[in-house]
Amino acid sequence: METTRQQKISRLLQKELSDIFLLQTKAMPGVLVSVSKCYISPDMSICRAYLSIFPSERGEEILNNITQNASSLRYELGTRVRHQLRIIPELKFFIDDSLDYLENIDKLLHQ
Repeated sequence: METTRQQKISRLLQKELSDIFLLQTKAMPGVLVSVSKCYISPDMSICRAYLSIFPSERGEEILNNITQNASSLRYELGTRVRHQLRIIPELKFFIDDSLDYLENIDKLLHQ
């Protein structure tokens, strides 16, 4: 169970990461990266961010690119939230495939 503080920090990180990805993906036409959910560890040192990537065919490629640039993303995040957080958490990124899962179930039900 997440504490209220964890939930507030998770929402803050989700919002700021979404803004960062919005600015970075403007240079890549046809690609959309959104942060669907963030979870922060109880000691506030690790943030697990779940990304929804469109088009989903390029999901792995884009996720690998994001993972390789995690340190620069952490720095950018740190400049944005330095007045709210004392320690900027380590970022770990995962693909949120819940929309693909729902689409697959919907397709199976309507056959």
